[in-house]
Amino acid sequence: MIFKRELKRNLKSLIIWSVVLSGLILLTLSIYPQFAEQQNEMNKLLESYPEPIKKVFGMNELNLGELMGFYGVEIYMMTTLLGSIYSAILASNILAKEENEKTIEFLLSKPVGRSRIVTEKLLAVFVNILILNVVSTITSIIGFQFADDPDVPTDTFSLLTVATILLHLTFGAIAFMLSSMLKKTRSIMSVSLGIVLAAYFMNVMAGISEDLEVLKYFSPFKYVDAAQIINDNKLEPLYMFIMTAVIFISVITSYMVYRKKDIAV
Repeated sequence: MIFKRELKRNLKSLIIWSVVLSGLILLTLSIYPQFAEQQNEMNKLLESYPEPIKKVFGMNELNLGELMGFYGVEIYMMTTLLGSIYSAILASNILAKEENEKTIEFLLSKPVGRSRIVTEKLLAVFVNILILNVVSTITSIIGFQFADDPDVPTDTFSLLTVATILLHLTFGAIAFMLSSMLKKTRSIMSVSLGIVLAAYFMNVMAGISEDLEVLKYFSPFKYVDAAQIINDNKLEPLYMFIMTAVIFISVITSYMVYRKKDIAV
């Protein structure tokens, strides 16, 4: 009941985000053929970019004249960042809004325990995140057809997809944990978005300055670096373990906190 209700309540938001993200993916991939044809001119232009900027976006390690290199620099950044923002917004509201909207009394009056409420709402978050990623993945595959040679390494593309999903689930789990702890949805959303943007900013700063390179270890965005995945054709086990651990700890904490939380009805 709760799971289906949450899917319906968040359907409009999911559709909007899916349409916007899909549109950006198709629009960007549609310019790839012209980009590839003018590769020499574009390479000269990119050479004028400051080295730190090229390092931040992987331009120094990926060839934008190749489809996967172009995808890693231009598309992957959008899917990871925008998807993380969507995940944070979705999860930060899903628990606390019941108290804000005074509907928690209705929920608790039903024969459902707090653990079930958390489980079904958490499942709704994960399903929405997976749907968004399925849509963006299918859209990317369609967008690849704009290229003269639309064949892409299936294994590499699959690794990028898995890394993106895991990143989104990480931020979603963190935001969900905050939603179980706090009561004001605006505060939770602000903190959740702040965490996403701070993590992205740390990744950027780590690429710009060698003195700040240590910051990359605190940013999940660095854990799913496109250049590293494409060039090495693998996911770093340590980074995957860290994100999985963060998701697990966040979920367990959500259950523990919400079961003991003083909820005003």
